[in-house]
Amino acid sequence: MEPAIADDLTNVSYLTLVLIGDGGASPHELVDMHRRGARIYYSVAASRLYAEPKRLERLGYVRSEKRPGKTRERTFYTLTARGRAALRRWALEPPAFPRIHNEAVLKLMSGDIVGDDRQLLQSLLQLRDEIDVEQAKRREARERYEAIPHRRRYLLLVHRLGVRLLDVHREWLDEVERELSQPPA
Repeated sequence: MEPAIADDLTNVSYLTLVLIGDGGASPHELVDMHRRGARIYYSVAASRLYAEPKRLERLGYVRSEKRPGKTRERTFYTLTARGRAALRRWALEPPAFPRIHNEAVLKLMSGDIVGDDRQLLQSLLQLRDEIDVEQAKRREARERYEAIPHRRRYLLLVHRLGVRLLDVHREWLDEVERELSQPPA
C-alpha cells in the first residue's frame, strides 16, 4: 500500500525531490546541480533549494543524516517511501504547458517606446554571452552522465532539449539583429 500523498508539495518541492533522486544529495549539491543544468528549465533561488529539503523532511518526504564534509559535517538527504510515492504520482500526471519567463521578449516588445533600435539591440545581444555560458554548462553536464547510469537515458533527453532551447534563442537573437539593424519599414 502506498503512503498517503499530501497536497503540500510545490514545483520547488518536486524539483528538490527530482534532484535528490536515488542517489541522495546535500543542499549544496542541489544548488550545484541546479546551477549546472536545471536552471535552464526551472528557475528558483538558491535559498529555496537550501530551505526546501528541511521542509520536505518535516513533512516526511525525505530523511537526513549527517555525513563528513571537506571542512565540517554536512546534511545529506534521501527520499523516503512517501517522497518516492509522491514523486512517482506527480511524474505520471500530464505536465502543464511550459511557462516561459523571457525578459528579452518583453524588452523587445517595448521597442516602440525605447525608440532607439541600436541601443535596444546592444542590450539584447548581451544574451549571447549567457547562451555561451549555458552551452558550456550543457557540455560539462553531458560529461557527467556516465557516472549516473541509472539516470543517463533521461538526462540525455533533457540535455538535448536544453541544447535545442539554447540554439533557438541564438537563432532568434540573430533574427532580431538582422531586423533591428535595418531601417524600419
